[in-house]
Amino acid sequence: MGANTAEAAPRSLVVWVPDWPVVALTRDGDDPLDAAEPIAVFHKGVVVACSAAARAEGVRRGQRRRDAQARCPQVTVVEADPVRDHRAFAPLIAQIEEQAPGVQLLQPGLCALRARGPARYFGGEAAAATVLAGAVQATGVAEVRVGIADGTFTAEQAARSGTRPGDPVRIVPAGQAAAFLAPLPVTVLDEELAPLFARLGVQTLGEVAALGADRLTERFGARGARLHALAAGRDPRLVAPRTPPPELHREAVFEPPVEIADQIAFGVRVPAEEFVARLGQAGLVCTELRVVLTGENGDRSDRVWLHPGAFDAAAIVDRVRWQLAEQEQTGRSGTGGLRSAVVRVRIEPEAVDAAAHHTARLFGSGPEERVHRALSRVQAMLGHQAVLTPEIGGGRWLAERQRLVPWGDRGEDARAPGGAERPWPGSLPGPLPATVFRAGMPVAVLDADDDMVAVDARGALTADPAVLEVGGRRRGIRTWAGPWPVIERGWDPARARRAHRFQMVDDAQAAWLLVCEEGGWQAEGIYD
Repeated sequence: MGANTAEAAPRSLVVWVPDWPVVALTRDGDDPLDAAEPIAVFHKGVVVACSAAARAEGVRRGQRRRDAQARCPQVTVVEADPVRDHRAFAPLIAQIEEQAPGVQLLQPGLCALRARGPARYFGGEAAAATVLAGAVQATGVAEVRVGIADGTFTAEQAARSGTRPGDPVRIVPAGQAAAFLAPLPVTVLDEELAPLFARLGVQTLGEVAALGADRLTERFGARGARLHALAAGRDPRLVAPRTPPPELHREAVFEPPVEIADQIAFGVRVPAEEFVARLGQAGLVCTELRVVLTGENGDRSDRVWLHPGAFDAAAIVDRVRWQLAEQEQTGRSGTGGLRSAVVRVRIEPEAVDAAAHHTARLFGSGPEERVHRALSRVQAMLGHQAVLTPEIGGGRWLAERQRLVPWGDRGEDARAPGGAERPWPGSLPGPLPATVFRAGMPVAVLDADDDMVAVDARGALTADPAVLEVGGRRRGIRTWAGPWPVIERGWDPARARRAHRFQMVDDAQAAWLLVCEEGGWQAEGIYD
């Protein structure tokens, strides 16, 4: 009897929120999705989660995007975002920890605890499970399930295997883990090895356990030994409680609600100083700041602000003021925005960095720091859009690739995640001209007989270019290359555009980038 007690797996309690990636979409962001609509979350073109409405139309996990959209054409397609899932699940973890500390996050939407402590405190495993399920439902989650069993794996399967209507709790009695797991399909154990087990005629966890630990270890090594232990209800893993991260966010609550931006900014000043001080105590600085404004009617404004260096209290207050100004403008234009008085301002770090990376130089600040301080001061006095920095964006025409971004903001990245250029068919490859004309400068390209050169319907020149006229001055053309067609929006007659690019070098060794469109010529840039 003593040996069996010593070998028994400790009791674990698992809390699971079904379809959490979909639930996160209905709780996170400025414009959350409606949970009643058909929604499917995809990863690498495969469905990883879907809403109840999508399942009713035939969408299932593991389907390819084409099959899912064929079954439910109106489904909302969303790419998986682990960061969003973790961010949305953090408040639920905090709510559970208020009732029972020692939570281990297994994945967003799934967490585990040691059952012994909560069971003793609340008067039994069923009572503890009911309290924790109620704590999660109090955050606005409609469906939550709790499983308790010997070992985390068995408790997770108990939570996932379904419960009686109206009862979110399923408890597997002590010592009956193997019997509970035996009829479950082998896919819950290891989806990668499930096809191999199927070819061997092994369909359930009970059949996997019957194979014996020696045979599985001989075939799969340590992985096989672990799979046998799980299938037999002997989960070797213990719940590893997390260390709760420090509460770095701060809030300013206004009662009654406030509409004047200066009053809101003044009320945020003390929380901003506390926010920076808390980060400093942890040896951190904030490089990306999330500001959430909540109106008295429930409307929200959520934005992430960037900083070239690190945020201090004054910079945080400025961002709150700028966001309020932007919301006021969008509200006047009728395009949305915060439409009621502000009742809460929440500031939280979106990205942090070690404070050691942002310390002052030993022998004074360098030129970059002096420039940053000067521009930040001007921006603080004149507004967010007062200091702009140029960047190169995506596009086919050089003029549209020049963009001005407010100082400290991250503009649209023209590169793919791997660093390669994003596909822009017809765009000009590097090196790019040093001088680009915002509006094309009219020029004329003539042949040896002083007739205008053009491009015919086949994309060929009517004659060889010989003379370039710019502002009334004639320049001889020494060499040229082209044409390279640029075709845009061929499917839309109203916005379609067809042109041809040329590179020409005149007799003064000036290199020109020219465009021929509808028989006319203009200079797009000069290679200085």
